[in-house]
Amino acid sequence: MVSALLGISLVLAAPVAAEAEPAEQITNGGFDAGTAPWWWTANAPAAVVDGRLCATVPEGTVNPWDASIGQNEIDLVAGEPYVFAFTASASTPVTIRANVQLSDPPYTPQLSQQVSLTAADSRAEFRFTSSVDTAKAQVTFQIGGSPTAFTFCVDNVSLAGGTAPPPYIPDTGPRVRVNQTGYLPNAAKHGTLVTTSTDPVAWQLRKPDGAVAASGTTKPQGIDPTSRQNTHLIDFSSALAGKGYTLSADGETSVPFDIGGDFYQRLRSDSLAFFYHQRSGIPIDAALVGPAHARPAAHLGVAPNQGDTDVPCQPGVCDYRLDVRGGWYDAGDHGKYVVNGGIAVAQLMNEFERVKYHPGTLGDGKLRVPERGNGTPDILDEARWQLDFLLRMQVPVGKPFAGMAHHKIHDNEWTGLPQLPHLDPKLRELHPVSTAATLNLAATAAQCARLFSPYDRAFATRCLAAARQAWSAAKANPAIYASTSDGNGGGTYDDTNVTDEFYWAAAELYLTTGAPEYRDFVTSSPVHTADVFTVDGFSWQSVAALGRLNLATVPSRLPDRQRVRRSVIAGADKLLATARSQAYGIPYAPSGGQYVWGSNSQVLNNLVVLGTAYDLTRNTAYRNAVLNGLDYVLGRNPLNVSYVTGYGERDARNQHHRFWAHQADPALPNPPAGSLAGGPNSGIQDPVAQDKLKGCAAAMCYIDDIGSWSTNEVAINWNSALAWVASFAAGQAEECRE
Repeated sequence: MVSALLGISLVLAAPVAAEAEPAEQITNGGFDAGTAPWWWTANAPAAVVDGRLCATVPEGTVNPWDASIGQNEIDLVAGEPYVFAFTASASTPVTIRANVQLSDPPYTPQLSQQVSLTAADSRAEFRFTSSVDTAKAQVTFQIGGSPTAFTFCVDNVSLAGGTAPPPYIPDTGPRVRVNQTGYLPNAAKHGTLVTTSTDPVAWQLRKPDGAVAASGTTKPQGIDPTSRQNTHLIDFSSALAGKGYTLSADGETSVPFDIGGDFYQRLRSDSLAFFYHQRSGIPIDAALVGPAHARPAAHLGVAPNQGDTDVPCQPGVCDYRLDVRGGWYDAGDHGKYVVNGGIAVAQLMNEFERVKYHPGTLGDGKLRVPERGNGTPDILDEARWQLDFLLRMQVPVGKPFAGMAHHKIHDNEWTGLPQLPHLDPKLRELHPVSTAATLNLAATAAQCARLFSPYDRAFATRCLAAARQAWSAAKANPAIYASTSDGNGGGTYDDTNVTDEFYWAAAELYLTTGAPEYRDFVTSSPVHTADVFTVDGFSWQSVAALGRLNLATVPSRLPDRQRVRRSVIAGADKLLATARSQAYGIPYAPSGGQYVWGSNSQVLNNLVVLGTAYDLTRNTAYRNAVLNGLDYVLGRNPLNVSYVTGYGERDARNQHHRFWAHQADPALPNPPAGSLAGGPNSGIQDPVAQDKLKGCAAAMCYIDDIGSWSTNEVAINWNSALAWVASFAAGQAEECRE
């Protein structure tokens, strides 16, 4: 009010500055973004319930600290006042202790207060002045010491005071951006300069000894709206093969890179090895992955695991239990999802099916899998690990919804991080069937039948029978959708438009059987003549492109096959034009300019369309567009980061994962080489991203932090897209050597 009165006074006076709001030191104190970065002791599992963090505290604990919830990495400034406040309740009357203390021994307290709680929410507020300067304080709620079990809930946690942290400024390294792994000798080679200059700038390509191998001037491109950077294009396509090149311009020098081709063979192998690493239900062998990434088998019914050999449904969903062992863990958690697993295994099978008609090598003995040498191509061995799981998710004959597929299986509550899979103690549950999951099963099992027929006829027959059963069940139940609220312990993967799944499943069944029933469904579907190749890219929720691409490439008697092939080329032309309009050469321009969750996979899936167009036409413009897009993923991007672990000097290595969690626990490994980070996400849904990236330009909304699950997770459907594109690039390198 005083400020307002001064503002209308007739007396000229110096403006009065508003008192600055105290800095908030707690991240995600309202639990709107889930549980991260909060932790809890193993005996007090916690989850967000009705917007509050609630923990189940066991009976018989002795000391307050025997069960705790907390948050680490709290900043305190000596001499600064703070206010610690929260709202809490307990299902039975208890006394807890609320602390602000150092996070390392001897855990020196700055504040320690007893708080009496009842079933009614109560607000507590305490003031103190810090006696230490530290970035390693913690807030803890010590909730042990009760002879009886109870539920503790907390919300609206705040620690206000001190100083606001400096704004996060990403380290983008040298202003010359390149593919940090390398370029093919027979393809376009582009770099990007970030500069304030609006005039062309001289550039030089130098060998390791400093000798100039090529030179020229940049082409100014103006402000890139996705990054808000002023960019110039550097075209050094005429450069010859060599190792250790650097690109210099405007006083900056890029990280080193090669011009060659063997690195794409390694990337193909590593990106496919990702799936072996993600296997559930089998030991991950040190002889194949190295000692750091080896681990015991998990979710085989051995304690403390409670799955996956005899798994019940969620209460009220079914009256049976299923053996759903195997398959791939979806992402950074231990859930297994039919829809995400469907597109992932389909892309591995597509990668193999492509080399039946176009250059490439994906035979037996080529990958690091335990089945190598069995006479079946290794990539099909890997696909089978997932296909066997998908078949197990089908409802048995004689049960309600027989032939349908359960949507997912995962823990009944979210686990913390880190968490090794064989130590996961949570109850595993099957979730209701869905039409989308059932059609994913129909599509992938149909493709399985035609690809496995030369190697295991019995398995191929089993796949085809399951595909037909799933198709019939989906047609009988065309609108059973996964719940948008079924997200405790795992992702929802909800989808309420399954016309694209019906189209994809019918396409695969037709290509395998040639049956008129499936042909007629394909040709009468409105999806068949729709534009399914958008600049947003396809994904698990939009799979029509999978059907269209295979209808264009797999031999068949489809009446309008030539029109289908032309539609792929038309889609590729649109993506090619988009890539040419983008400062960093990617065929991705999402609606509203907002990058989506997993944007790197959207880029890569658009590269799949361009690669398929090259296979259909041999037009090198499509091939170069694929390789330019791969440049973006491997470092030629606004953040100057390679989004693939192990590839490039500035690679992502702290992806969100419960086992590959070195950032959280130095005893655990970083992700293995070939692991793709999800990439920029304008939504920044996690606490780390919300804290660091507010106001970010779309292509800058990424941080290599294990807590940033919305920008930096891994996922099987993202790596499957990378593997397809890496295989395409490796094929181009092999052509170059012929």
